Amino acid sequence: MLYRINTILKLSPQHQLIKNIRFMGTTTHKAASIEDSTRIDPFNLEEFNVSEVVREIHAELKKESAKSELTELSKYYFDGGGKMVRPIISMCTAHAYNCHTNISDPLVYQKQRQVALISEMIHTASLVHDDILDRAETRRGKQSINTKWSLQKSTIAGDFILGVSSKMLAKIDNPDVIQILSQVLADLVEGEFQQLSTIEDESERFEQYLSKSFNKTASLMAYSCKANACLSGASQQEVNNCFQYGRNVGISFQLVDDLLDFVASADQLGKPAAGSDLKLGLATAPVLFAARQYPHLNDLIQRRFVQQGDVEQAFQLVVDSDGLVKTKNLAQKHIAEAVKALETLTDSKYKQGLVTICDKVLNRLK
Repeated sequence: MLYRINTILKLSPQHQLIKNIRFMGTTTHKAASIEDSTRIDPFNLEEFNVSEVVREIHAELKKESAKSELTELSKYYFDGGGKMVRPIISMCTAHAYNCHTNISDPLVYQKQRQVALISEMIHTASLVHDDILDRAETRRGKQSINTKWSLQKSTIAGDFILGVSSKMLAKIDNPDVIQILSQVLADLVEGEFQQLSTIEDESERFEQYLSKSFNKTASLMAYSCKANACLSGASQQEVNNCFQYGRNVGISFQLVDDLLDFVASADQLGKPAAGSDLKLGLATAPVLFAARQYPHLNDLIQRRFVQQGDVEQAFQLVVDSDGLVKTKNLAQKHIAEAVKALETLTDSKYKQGLVTICDKVLNRLK
């Protein structure tokens, strides 16, 4: 079966997910390409310093709690083991749009950096709540918070992280930014409810899947980008373009995540793999694409793969279909749209870094 998957996706023996994919921007002089931006890795830029981001979050959580155990729980997933995609996107967006608007006010960047911290905190709080709902056993290669502590304490820890991030958001003292980032919380809740439901109309399932993907994953990236572009003083059109960049990167991120659920190992992901979404009753893009070739899959989707043998059968049908290729192609399409959204942005190493992020999202292995 692994050989079959590797053949479909043209993977190397080392599980190279998507090999040497490159997207060119437009032909205008301001356009950046992934090929051009490979020399700028925003994850290695000194001014972003991922370790410092983690330390700042730890400090904020510790400052707001006199209870050592609550601090320990809330810091548990902020261990430097995450991908840190969201704060890097936020900070890179901030610098790129500050260069574009020619603003160099350190107070503005301080607020933009707070947006980056808040984005990671909201994301991590959502992971805590997801693990509780899914009864996950591992996260990032270690014991999940809900198995290390009680469900009640884990729930409180997730709520605490959201509470601290909300207080930090209020301190930014910008009504537009507060409104922008508050939408993320509403979207996360909506996305969770969407995940709990099953759409009976087969023609509406993919639309529901994309809506859920935006709410649960892309919304945070999109609105964090929008908030920092807003703080930079960018025009309304430029702010909208920044939102579209984050939206398309986020949807692509989710599509690749769903692809990895079929092709990556548990060691690579740091959590159970090989159809773990199927075991949770979730029909993701590879399954929905496969159902167009194998209509029988719709019966399994409708009953959320609860009958004995459903998960194994669905997994095999996805592997035998073009669902994995179509998922990869759709992820590529959204990445191309993300790059296009940057075409009017003034050239800078941060703009190039934003395009590099597109490449990393598309080619990640975990």
